Amino acid sequence: MKLDLKTLTSTLQARAPGPFHFLEIYGPDWDQLYIGDKVKLGHAFLDAVRAGKFPGVIDTGTKKGGGRLYLWQPPKRSPNTPKTLKHKTAA
Repeated sequence: MKLDLKTLTSTLQARAPGPFHFLEIYGPDWDQLYIGDKVKLGHAFLDAVRAGKFPGVIDTGTKKGGGRLYLWQPPKRSPNTPKTLKHKTAA
């Protein structure tokens, strides 16, 4: 069982800043997982956060309400960072 970094990143970017538990961004299939798989995925997410794979996610180091609490603070854009533009292509 592996983390889907791309899906988790997309889910994070769509949420409002603030505290969250991993199960909130994992999705509705969380409740269908065996407890051992939940532990493995949760630990893999913690390791990924600590390795910097999710910029803007902070491990608060606390557990509350049934699991480790993280904090989502989307990285701020530098004023010099160009916006990505979508161009229409000629048909």
